[in-house]
Amino acid sequence: MKVRKVGIVLFATLVTLILSSIAYGISLDFDPTTGYTVVEATVDGQTIQYRAYENVPYVANPVYAYEDGQLVNYQVMNIYIPVEYFEGKSINGYTAETAPIYFINGVGGYMPAKPISLDPNDTSDRTKSMLLALSKGFVVVSPGARGRTLQDQSGKYIGKAPAVIVDLKAAVRYLRYNDSRMPGNAEKIIATGVSAGGAVTALLGATGNHPDYEPYLEEIGAANAKDHIYAAAPYCPITNLDNSDTAYEWQFNHVLTCEIPPGTVEKDVSDALKLFFPYYVNSLGLRDPQTGSPLTLNDDGSGSFKEYVKTWLIKAFQEALDEGEDLSSFTWLTISGGKVTAIDFERCVEEYTIRMKPAPAFDNLTASSWENDLFGDEDHATKHFTQYSYTFSRVETPLLADERIVKMMNPMEYIDDPNATVVKYWRIRHGAKDGHTSFAIPVILATKLMNKGLEVDFKLPWDQDHGGYYDYPELIEWAEEVAQITGGGGGCSVSYGTGSISYLLFLIPVAIAIRKRIR
Repeated sequence: MKVRKVGIVLFATLVTLILSSIAYGISLDFDPTTGYTVVEATVDGQTIQYRAYENVPYVANPVYAYEDGQLVNYQVMNIYIPVEYFEGKSINGYTAETAPIYFINGVGGYMPAKPISLDPNDTSDRTKSMLLALSKGFVVVSPGARGRTLQDQSGKYIGKAPAVIVDLKAAVRYLRYNDSRMPGNAEKIIATGVSAGGAVTALLGATGNHPDYEPYLEEIGAANAKDHIYAAAPYCPITNLDNSDTAYEWQFNHVLTCEIPPGTVEKDVSDALKLFFPYYVNSLGLRDPQTGSPLTLNDDGSGSFKEYVKTWLIKAFQEALDEGEDLSSFTWLTISGGKVTAIDFERCVEEYTIRMKPAPAFDNLTASSWENDLFGDEDHATKHFTQYSYTFSRVETPLLADERIVKMMNPMEYIDDPNATVVKYWRIRHGAKDGHTSFAIPVILATKLMNKGLEVDFKLPWDQDHGGYYDYPELIEWAEEVAQITGGGGGCSVSYGTGSISYLLFLIPVAIAIRKRIR
């Protein structure tokens, strides 16, 4: 009798899983034989051909947005594969089994992002990076992702945090799940993105396989696979948002005008926020990667950490000087014997970098920033996400985001977490003219990673504003170099998620067998 009850329960469970699979209606099995076009492009005088698989769903249970009277799925990806890999040929020493994957997202402002379509006639640096990667033998993948403004047919918001990072993780899982079905080595996924896209790239690199995200991945029917990547190359990441207001005022406290929107900064707000930043920096236990000396700040914002940030700027200007740039007009630089020996930090950020945002720069007191919009929930467009702005909010009934959600959007929270698989190889760029977030934010991220013993290529490139791919040849060269490092390996075994047709076919005879057994 007891065996019969157990059998009935097992049968019912399997039937539920089968019906669930049918309800999803989307197979996660990649089929390389259909659904593609062959495209030809020219890269550096060389003609290349690739298969373009576009709008490929990467979750079994997508969350549809409602736009202009239509249901739209952002949880799709574009996949571009050199034709040689379907002909048994190699490119640049890579084969269909070993080719690294260039994983490039188009996220900006934490807005909804459709996958980047690779137009050979597009002359943007972003497209050039994708074409160059293809010519070097990479498989190129661009995932779409939900964003902060999306609503479903009932008016519920469906793209608030952590949707964007959950979607990118699901896209990685799709690639790993299909590693044996498609060209490309899913153990060599090299991710990149710009601004908010750089932030989620950093998150992807720091939060691999962490259980915090598991319930969200299960909900959308992500493939049953891991979601860590091999390398991360974020540009100007708008990240560490819950500490970005204090970092911004530490840098720009003496500058009382801003560009977006044009206006005057509230000095009392800036002063208050600046006071908090030393406590945050000192809590991190950062050390100079070269000397091992502690990096700290005094209560007034001075200290070894500030001097350390200045060294990165000095390196940027020294590199420009070595390349023949005339820096004589920058009177806040001290140059002696062809060497940049000192920098007036305050004048540099006032006259050269330029303050872009008011105070607070991210968690606006009126809860009206893009980041406030990111941390809303399905019923509320915006929320505060720092205690300061919530306490001094100018909203009639302020709301504070769940601290778990805020944590899930900050890579700094996971770098030391033993449950996270943090990638070893990083390339981080933040322009020396970029005033959209404090220099301290990428410096802290890079230094924390270096202190952990990871390989970090970090620069504050001179004369670069907010943006990315301006140095795409060097980016792809770096990607080639790290991809050649032994380790990772491809050809992982296939595991089936509940959205898979193969999984469904497997369950049916099992259910029938159990049913016969219990009769």
